[in-house]
Amino acid sequence: MADFNSPHRKWRIVHSEASLGWGGQEHRILAEMTGLRRRGSEVWLVAPANSQLFQRAEQAGVPVLAQRFNQRILLPFHVLRLAWWLSRHRIEIVNPHSSRDGWMLTLAARIARVPLIIRSRHFDVPIPNKSLSRLMYKEWSHHILTTSPKITDTLVSTFDLQPDEVTTLPTGVDLQRFHPDGPRATLPLPALPAGTPLIGMITVIRHAKGTQILAAAAGLLREQGLRIHCVIVGDGPWRTHLEDAIQKLGVQDLFTLAGHREDVPDIMRALDIVAIPSFHEAIPQSGLQALATGVPVVASNVGGIPSIIKDGETGRLVPMQDPAALAVAIRATLEQREKTQAMCAAGRRFIEREHSLENMLDRLEAIYHRHLG
Repeated sequence: MADFNSPHRKWRIVHSEASLGWGGQEHRILAEMTGLRRRGSEVWLVAPANSQLFQRAEQAGVPVLAQRFNQRILLPFHVLRLAWWLSRHRIEIVNPHSSRDGWMLTLAARIARVPLIIRSRHFDVPIPNKSLSRLMYKEWSHHILTTSPKITDTLVSTFDLQPDEVTTLPTGVDLQRFHPDGPRATLPLPALPAGTPLIGMITVIRHAKGTQILAAAAGLLREQGLRIHCVIVGDGPWRTHLEDAIQKLGVQDLFTLAGHREDVPDIMRALDIVAIPSFHEAIPQSGLQALATGVPVVASNVGGIPSIIKDGETGRLVPMQDPAALAVAIRATLEQREKTQAMCAAGRRFIEREHSLENMLDRLEAIYHRHLG
């Protein structure tokens, strides 16, 4: 008989994700799966076989089930097939993370009478069909997980959720990997004057990430006599647009596009500032990781960012799409060294206290116990 009082009961959990890419959301799902497997649970992933998450989960030893989510005409067949699979494996918890997989897995879970259906929402973006989405977020799911207070507030007001029906749970940081002490990455930089500050973004390159705002701020700082060098680590659908924007602003010599890298902690430690000039954001993992690594953060005052980058305490906030304000904050971060160091120390303590990976897993298991224990 299962021991419901055990701190780490062995759960049988299925996550799903329709996305083919590799960003913060996919990082979060993999962290949940591998963390709970380490604690003894059995965890599966349902995802397209050509997705990066599927491949990385398989490499990490997570059992995977290949599933296509773009065949609407075959939806009833896929739902029934998944329902049979869930019943056969005696799944206790399902947790879809995106829209397309959410509908399929949730319907299958209801048919299979899975005891706990959790729906995760990672982004603070408009909900297009509120009447239909109400089925997912209010009627068919037992609990909702969000990654920021802003997303929680939106869902509570939109679907009249009760406080105990939704939990804000940002992604936890592995404090062993993201630590101020450790090696620094070697970056593919051009020849730079000694002491040139490195301002980095570790992100999927999309329009809403605001990389073009950083480019404009870099140009302003050069006009003011402060030369910085910007390093963009990551790739994405907007890369060619970013390259065009950099060229039009005439700041090609101030930028290095380093592409995708896996050595993120080492890269963080090689930077002088992490910039997050996003137009909308939940709680960016790069912000949490920078705080854990002791790197100063300058970010937009949007979405869930202010819940971790507390202006003047753990970092500096600027208005969205304001290159001049971003330039002022970068200069202040570099010049006000004692104040900046105090913010970095406070940021590390904040992550240790509230946003560690183990803390995230503990809170997840508490939700499971509340519903199933």
